[in-house]
Amino acid sequence: MPSAGICSPPAPPGNVRRFDPQQVKEVMRQPFMTLWNTYSFFVTYANIDRFDARTPTPPVTSELDRWIISELNGLIAQVTQNLDSYEPVEAGREIEKFIESLSNWYVRRSRRRFWKGENDQDKRSAYHTLYDCLVTLAKLMAPFAPFIAEELYQNLVRAHYPSAPESVHLSRFPVADHSLIDQELMAATRLAQTISRLGRAARAQAGIKGRQPLSAAYAGIQSSDNLKLWNRVIDQVKEEMNVKKLKIAMEENLGLQYFTTLQYFTSRPDTYAVEMMQATGYFVAIDKRIPPELLKEGRAREIVHRLQSMRKAAGFDIADHIVTYYQAQGELGQVIQEFSSYIGQETLSRELLAWPPAPGAYQETHRIDGEEIALAVKKL
Repeated sequence: MPSAGICSPPAPPGNVRRFDPQQVKEVMRQPFMTLWNTYSFFVTYANIDRFDARTPTPPVTSELDRWIISELNGLIAQVTQNLDSYEPVEAGREIEKFIESLSNWYVRRSRRRFWKGENDQDKRSAYHTLYDCLVTLAKLMAPFAPFIAEELYQNLVRAHYPSAPESVHLSRFPVADHSLIDQELMAATRLAQTISRLGRAARAQAGIKGRQPLSAAYAGIQSSDNLKLWNRVIDQVKEEMNVKKLKIAMEENLGLQYFTTLQYFTSRPDTYAVEMMQATGYFVAIDKRIPPELLKEGRAREIVHRLQSMRKAAGFDIADHIVTYYQAQGELGQVIQEFSSYIGQETLSRELLAWPPAPGAYQETHRIDGEEIALAVKKL
């Protein structure tokens, strides 16, 4: 017999509930652990780059920064409205959704901006934007999660602004700046997130890892209504889907040089993997054919992934520079030589040496696409 919880509507949030340790763990994981991981990411890189929140905020030129600032001000407005209407549960849900977007889109899409060596305007803008999001979240969360909000506030605000209010609970509640809310950009990013999810699902269906670049993909958005939105985020979607070419498939495109019908893609399962969202009519078709040059690039990315995991296992600091040793037969050795600059930059390897490791190096043996490679890393 189905449980009553499945058949019945959920109880009002204020009702008495049975205590379930598993549900407590889930609440801790989402959204609090997501928020804490985002905060930890910020602190790690801010300490490396000696970021000072008191420095002037550079002009916002990044579409990604404009988007999250727009979402943040929309969140402030929504939470304020919910609290004024005595709907704290809805306010909490809005905060949870924002934390998810901040972590799984903004931070993930911005990682390279924090990683790069030069401390340019784009990097400073990313730091200021993420800092403002975290501080504002602490203030918005204060009525719901007073202790974690206080921890964030003390570390992010009081540690740098001694004249600020002593507690987050004594600071002013955020006020939305409606001039910074860009509804079109927010809609465009939602479209980008949807298409990217479909692209990842198509890859999973085809058994192709996200690190493997693909030559082409086609996004079906059904009508030209979203074309303006699409043009604002197409580069982001290409990066998210890790494809070299991304073409639009719309009803208005029928008869043009690009294949645009869902039926065409689904009729060629050996060539394309297709995922569709029935509610919207959106679909993504990825070309499963991987040319040799992209196969090499995918293997280079896989080597980087293995080396990054080895750095962590060896206990290296995130900013430590290393020497990488490798021993490989066949194509993997050629891949390292061909992509040495990329591999060195991504793993902070000052040298990539094709000989046995020096004493004290951390070593592992891996198999990549059936080929064996011995890797070792040693901190300089």
